[in-house]
Amino acid sequence: MLRVPHTDGVAWFKACAPVQAFEPRLSAGLFARWPDRVAEVLAHDEERAWLLLADAGTALGVYGNPPEPWLDALPLYGELQRGETGYAREHLMHGVPDLRVATLPSRYEELLRRELPLERDEIERLCAFAPRFVELCEELAAHEIPETIQHDDLHMANVYVQGERMRLLDWGDSSIAHPFASLVVTFRFLEEMTKLPPGDPWFTRLRDAYLEPWGPGLAGVFALALRVGIFAHACAWARQRDHLPEADRRDFDRWYPVVLRRAVARTTA
Repeated sequence: MLRVPHTDGVAWFKACAPVQAFEPRLSAGLFARWPDRVAEVLAHDEERAWLLLADAGTALGVYGNPPEPWLDALPLYGELQRGETGYAREHLMHGVPDLRVATLPSRYEELLRRELPLERDEIERLCAFAPRFVELCEELAAHEIPETIQHDDLHMANVYVQGERMRLLDWGDSSIAHPFASLVVTFRFLEEMTKLPPGDPWFTRLRDAYLEPWGPGLAGVFALALRVGIFAHACAWARQRDHLPEADRRDFDRWYPVVLRRAVARTTA
C-alpha cells in the first residue's frame, strides 16, 4: 500500500499479491454497481493487479470497534451480497476463490492433510468431526440460500466512515461462498477487540440487522452457516498461507492457531 497525495487530498495505491490478483477487477466491478458502499476505484490494472482507490475516511477501528455502527454497515453489506448473486459465476471465472458449500467437505479433507499448528488432541478432534461436517454442509445446502461474494475479512479495519457514508474496503480475502459466513470474522473481532461476551444481546441485534435484506425466519440457517463458516474460514487461511514466502509464515502462524482453535471449539458445539 502507498499513500498518494494529490491536489484534492490523498489516494491509495495497492499492489495486490498473486494470491489476491482478482481483487482489482472485483473491486472495480463492485464500485460500478455499488458506488455508495465500497471504495471509489480511481483506476485499476488487472494484468499487474494494481488498484488505485480514493480516500474512504476513517476506519471503525480508530473508534474502538463499537457495535453500534455495525447496525448500519451490515444491512448495506447484505444488500450488496444479494445483488451480487447474479455475478457469482462471473467472479469465479475471474479468479475469486471457490468456497461454495458443495466444495467444503473436500476443502476440509485437504486441511486435515496439512501440518497444522495445533496439539495432537486438537487435530484428532478435527479428524473425528469430518463425517459430521459433511452432514452440516448438506443441511446448510438444503436451505438453498444463493451463494455470492463473501468478504471473509469483515472487521473494524475494513469498514470506513466518511461523513454519513460507510464504505466496505479490502476485498482481497473474498470468496464465493455462503453469504452468512461473513459474520464469522465480524463476530470474532467483536468478541476479541470489543470484549463482547458470547451470548451478549448485541450479537442478536447485529444478526437481525444483517438478515433484514434476506427476509424473515433465517435465524436458524444463520447459526448453521456460522458453524460451517468457521471451518471454511480456516480453509481460506490455509490457502493464504500456501502463497506466503517462507520468511512471512512465522508471523502468519502466530494468528493461524487462533483461527483453527475457534474451529476446534465448534466440533462439540
